[in-house]
Amino acid sequence: MSVLIVKLPSPCDGNRVNAVGDYSYVQTRDGQTPENHGTAAAAMLPSAGLAVDITVLVPFQAISWHQLALPKGALSGGQNRLRTVLEGLLEDRLLDEAASVHLAVSPHAKTGQSVWVAACDKAWLKAALAPLEAAGRPVSRIVPEFTPVEDADENRQAAIHAIGDAERGWLVGCSAQGVLVLPLQAESAQVLHAMSALEVGENAVQGLVQATSFLSEPSAVICAETLLGKQPQVQQAAVRWVKANHTEWDLAQFDLANSGRQRSAKKVGDAWRKLWYAPQWRAARWGTVGLVLVQVIGLNVWAWKEKAELSAQRADIRNVLTQTFPRVKLVVDAPIQMARELAQLRQSAGASSGQDLEPILSAVGLAVPLNQSGGLTSLKTLDYAEGELHLKGLSSDITTTLRTRLEPQGYAVRAEGDSVLLKTTARP
Repeated sequence: MSVLIVKLPSPCDGNRVNAVGDYSYVQTRDGQTPENHGTAAAAMLPSAGLAVDITVLVPFQAISWHQLALPKGALSGGQNRLRTVLEGLLEDRLLDEAASVHLAVSPHAKTGQSVWVAACDKAWLKAALAPLEAAGRPVSRIVPEFTPVEDADENRQAAIHAIGDAERGWLVGCSAQGVLVLPLQAESAQVLHAMSALEVGENAVQGLVQATSFLSEPSAVICAETLLGKQPQVQQAAVRWVKANHTEWDLAQFDLANSGRQRSAKKVGDAWRKLWYAPQWRAARWGTVGLVLVQVIGLNVWAWKEKAELSAQRADIRNVLTQTFPRVKLVVDAPIQMARELAQLRQSAGASSGQDLEPILSAVGLAVPLNQSGGLTSLKTLDYAEGELHLKGLSSDITTTLRTRLEPQGYAVRAEGDSVLLKTTARP
């Protein structure tokens, strides 16, 4: 399943969003490698079909991060209760009224442990999402551009990102202490030095950079290297957005949460995408493909063998027919032709077949015991034509006896009104 990642425009002018503004986006077909990126209005974004998962990226300027401990029962009392608990805990930390702020809890939240909560302006977020919904681009996930490093993030480490350029650049640090945002200026080095001096001693900035991953967009490489004294690893913004999509965070919570069916479909889609594209599942994918190929090849070999055996049996039957009856030159249906030839031989020799009157009458006489009440004395008439014998006047007990004893011998016995029909079912 391909993914379309759309970054919302940064909030400005009192957190208002221009409804006709452009959105930066990146496309990835396998969820790992960006293939196409650009900027377009909501209506001009790449088509979002059934196989496209649309993820919205919230810029770091729009989110504030808060760490707190949830009381017991906060996660088990429903969404409304959790929202009320969060508003109470964050009341003194938020600059705006709690009702006007959208909140989202970490996917790794546990009662009694420190948990990260993301907060952003609710009106701004809804206004930024509205053009996408109106343009037929339904959003399946809302993820932050940067997130804190949590204990559950086994494959993540603290990182410093240099983004933008020398005029409008930022240093964004992601660690277990949260998300730190500083301007890409010389003063930021002093701030980093002051924050880390107690931990790493002298050369604090260099020690901090050495202890973390240092990444930079191409436009900010020179400025970031000059500022921190170390050459960063170059990383395109599109690559960083794709990596941000791998996080388990989803800001679509509480009043922005999707329906249960949509959440289930999203989980299934995410699981399928990870199974089909994730590097750790590569061996399993190849193993599955190999198993399927073995099964297909085995079925074809088995079918070829069965077909060869069937052809050999048909050839044997044709040989028996042509060798037994040399005058048969063209074999169309060997069993029928053989039965016809046998019938002609019987006729020429004056022998009777199983469909003649005498064998059928003999079978009837042997099937009815002499001591059975009534026996065949109640028989009124019999009528024979083309291998079928109609007996009229027999009792129901006699009919049952005939059916029981003659059907295993290849005769069909059926009651028709006050008469009984007998005929052979096996070929002569």
